[in-house]
Amino acid sequence: MASRRSRGDGGLYWSEDRQRWIAELTIGYRPNGKRITRKASGKTKTEAKAALDRLVERKKEGTATAVRGLTVEKAVRDWLRHGLNGRTAATVEKLTILAETHIVPSLGARLLLDPKQSKELTADDVDAWLEEKAEDLATRTLQDLRSILRRAINRAAKRTKGIRNVVLLCDELPVGRDGRPSKSLTFAQAVAVLAAAEAEDSTYGDYTVVSLLTGARTEEARPLAWPEVDLLGKLDAEPPIPPHVNVWRSVRAGGDTKTKKSRRSLALPGRAVDALERQKLRQKRQRESAGDRWHELSIVFASDVGTQLDAANVRRGFRRILKLAGLEPKDWTPRELRHSFVSLLSDSGLTIEEISRLVGHSDTKVTELVYRHQLRPVIQDGAKAMDAIFPDSAA
Repeated sequence: MASRRSRGDGGLYWSEDRQRWIAELTIGYRPNGKRITRKASGKTKTEAKAALDRLVERKKEGTATAVRGLTVEKAVRDWLRHGLNGRTAATVEKLTILAETHIVPSLGARLLLDPKQSKELTADDVDAWLEEKAEDLATRTLQDLRSILRRAINRAAKRTKGIRNVVLLCDELPVGRDGRPSKSLTFAQAVAVLAAAEAEDSTYGDYTVVSLLTGARTEEARPLAWPEVDLLGKLDAEPPIPPHVNVWRSVRAGGDTKTKKSRRSLALPGRAVDALERQKLRQKRQRESAGDRWHELSIVFASDVGTQLDAANVRRGFRRILKLAGLEPKDWTPRELRHSFVSLLSDSGLTIEEISRLVGHSDTKVTELVYRHQLRPVIQDGAKAMDAIFPDSAA
């Protein structure tokens, strides 16, 4: 006579409707006293018994109480909805597009916990998915996708005991396609862009002048406010204080700059002072024209009704100026004004330490990494010193 399974080890029975053996295990009770069960099945009694043994093992591990049917799609969308508090709307939109375009269609149906383990997401699944995406996407985009998936599963794992974050096992990221490399304006191109920007006599023109001549990030220039602009300075002070702008805010969440050292005061070149004076007069006319529609936010580079420009506004205005300067608009983005600032300063002989301080980097390593193509490649200090120590023998 077959021995009866011990209490708590579940049971097996034949289902006529399904024509399969059913394994059933009680894993707990609801507040109303109703049992909470988990079921599995097999074509044979042996298959069903193996499935029941897995359920029992998961119960011992504490993983059988996990939410049933929790898919990658549900976890990712839950993270997008609740895990991005404090992020800007642009960041949320970007991450949502990446998730809905690349993660949900490919991995969305995979389960984060599956008693049979046949539909459970594995590290091999993630590796294969990343390798497939690497054929079409840049390496940076692959990094973003892996980060989204890792963080979404991590959030689910904190709430559901037993979920393993298999993305943590995928530490080797495949190399994706090369992204479009950033570039900088040559001196001649910069002269043409400045001339076109000043000739257009618009908010976008003066925005371009100030961005190119100060190296401010686009995220720093857009929220720049008039109280942070000093067009006169205090030249009779000791030491003299030149006209300057205080770069103390950005469009990032909370208004903070990218790093602590990004909070900096930048002296204004003469043409930048002229541009800001033009913008102040222009804005006075815009305020009068807008009347009750004007929003008094003290934004320097504002719209016709005083509101802050968004990235798309600036991109369109900048490309209009590029066209006037004889350049191909679609080949450039506003952030490359900052790259051009670094390149022009490097060509003029400024040291990397000076440039790093001007652009608000935490240290020179960041400057070298981000702007390695814009920096003067030849370090001349040693050669100059040696020439002074050991003059040319032919001299």
